[in-house]
Amino acid sequence: MKVADAMTAREEVVTVALPGTREDVLEYIQERSFSSVPVVTDGDGGPEYRGLISRQSLIDQPDEDQLVMLMDEEVPTTTADTPVDDVARLMVEKGARRVPVVDGAFEGIVTVTDVVHAIASGEAPVDAAVGEYATENVNTTYEGAPLVVAEAELSYAKVPYTVVLDDAGEMAGILTEVDVLDVARIVEGEEATGNNFPDQDAEWSWEGIKGVGSRTLPTRDIELPAGPVVEFMTADVVTVTRNRSVEDAAQAMISNDIEQIPLVTGERLVGIVRDVDILRALYE
Repeated sequence: MKVADAMTAREEVVTVALPGTREDVLEYIQERSFSSVPVVTDGDGGPEYRGLISRQSLIDQPDEDQLVMLMDEEVPTTTADTPVDDVARLMVEKGARRVPVVDGAFEGIVTVTDVVHAIASGEAPVDAAVGEYATENVNTTYEGAPLVVAEAELSYAKVPYTVVLDDAGEMAGILTEVDVLDVARIVEGEEATGNNFPDQDAEWSWEGIKGVGSRTLPTRDIELPAGPVVEFMTADVVTVTRNRSVEDAAQAMISNDIEQIPLVTGERLVGIVRDVDILRALYE
């Protein structure tokens, strides 16, 4: 199977063009849950690929408006004739969820989800149990933690999900960066700089001291609701067991529009399998 058989053709790909602003891409990432959007410019032979803008870059750089400053130009590319197992390896090794298909002009894009769909449909056959590709290292948070703390945990852990635990330490749900972005909004205002001492008695407060003079600066930041994680998580969690096939896990991901599935033994959480993990089954 070639990339051409799995990719989304240029005519069907949502893109943004330079020059532009974050608002041009934010609606697609929020409303359609894209992980990133390709950036193009007009060329003589058609649109020319310039880079990708990811949802994480929008969260990490709330003060930046210009697309040219937000985009990642180092994302790997592929061609339509490349075997799917080769692009799967590229995605895993480079941590790339969306790989532009470029042969002179921008021809389309192939995503992790496209490859998972090929596995789920049997077009890219795999004969292996999902437990072989799961990891025991699971990112977790407490259901009572403020959403802002859980978002910081996602950022520090550099993963797009966290399994939510209840008072007994049992799995109560799952929270993803898509859930966070859905309820995030950008706020603007002014900040008086100087010695700033947060309320040290506030529960969950981050302690810090900032002394940078006595000016007033325009600010922009990501604002999240003040409620606990339990209000924003998905409580009805899809799970798999070790002996389920990779194809079954891929089908569950596609049908439920999810990127990771907790691995369980009985009702006990024992690991996690992400969509990028099962891509390894195509070349290992």
